[in-house]
Amino acid sequence: MSYLKQKIVFFILFIMLALSRSDGAFPEPQWCIADEQTPDNVLQEALDWACGPGGADCSLIQPNKPCFLPNNMKNHASYAFNSYWQKFKNKGGSCYFNGAAMVTDLDPSHGACHIAALP
Repeated sequence: MSYLKQKIVFFILFIMLALSRSDGAFPEPQWCIADEQTPDNVLQEALDWACGPGGADCSLIQPNKPCFLPNNMKNHASYAFNSYWQKFKNKGGSCYFNGAAMVTDLDPSHGACHIAALP
């Protein structure tokens, strides 16, 4: 087999292997959401931090915005936690919020509220 043919075969095998990987080479989307077991007062403190000093974009959980409803602490905290985490996860930001949050692979978007998941 010629050198060129060997290179082509190697390249094809490499592409096939890369496309068949299931080891996280192409990670599934993930979201940071409020832990359902966390009391509302703890969620409120974490939400206040995320929307304030944390730098999360909390504009869509304001009244008359797509992610305001359902108007409850878990929903609003989940949106804020995810906004912060998506923005800063590649710069060392975590989805911890003093134990009030967790990472999920289940999309928490609902109705007109699209909750982003970035690589």
